[in-house]
Amino acid sequence: MPGLSIFGIPGLPEITPGTDLAGAIHAAAAEAGSPLESGDILVITSKIVSKAEGRIVDLASVEVSPFARQYAERWEKEPAIVELVLSESRRVVRQVGPILITETRHGFICANAGIDQSSSGGHGLAVLLPLDPDESAMRARQALRSKGLDVAVIISDTFGRPWREAQTDIAIGIAGMQPVTSYIGQVDPHGHEFRVQALCTADEVAGAAELVKGNLSRVPCAVVRGLPWEPDDTASMQSIIRDSERDLFR
Repeated sequence: MPGLSIFGIPGLPEITPGTDLAGAIHAAAAEAGSPLESGDILVITSKIVSKAEGRIVDLASVEVSPFARQYAERWEKEPAIVELVLSESRRVVRQVGPILITETRHGFICANAGIDQSSSGGHGLAVLLPLDPDESAMRARQALRSKGLDVAVIISDTFGRPWREAQTDIAIGIAGMQPVTSYIGQVDPHGHEFRVQALCTADEVAGAAELVKGNLSRVPCAVVRGLPWEPDDTASMQSIIRDSERDLFR
């Protein structure tokens, strides 16, 4: 592999409910002089997917339960946000002071069920994760396929990690490519057989794409070009969520 090219797609308009996201991305890439090509991996920040799909909540409209209100008052949090976190979660995994680590309905383990108020489109609004990020990725892939492009799509979001400070982008939705590159059964130059080595390529691509997106640049999409990927239109991020029975830390 001679090398990779990673570049952001600038010029996207403000995304609102009902926006043709794939069409807007396709047009912006062409306008920027870097049109999408077959073989690309398109990485889309989950927030604009959520906004296009109407996953925006006016906090003033949230009916707050007594428990959420009591918890919010104790830890100086926004009551409506606490209520949304609880309603978007299967369960609370850890709660230390004001910090809520939850398991979302998708099975992701993250802070505050992935709910965010930054770049929400206005004051007093919160953005929830897409209902089905894999389906969101597939819709974008199919829309681009209708334009003659065979492009894999990853939906990314920023997550913290156990035992590490700061955050990184990971994949929460995928379409068109296998999320894992497995070396199991292969042999290294010294004759040792790999028994457990499997890389989450989807997460590596999502993290690489973040380097050219950033939180303040208003560039919520990026393209990774030159990386071979294994086509798979049945792929799902659910395949890399570890079963609780095999999870040593939950």
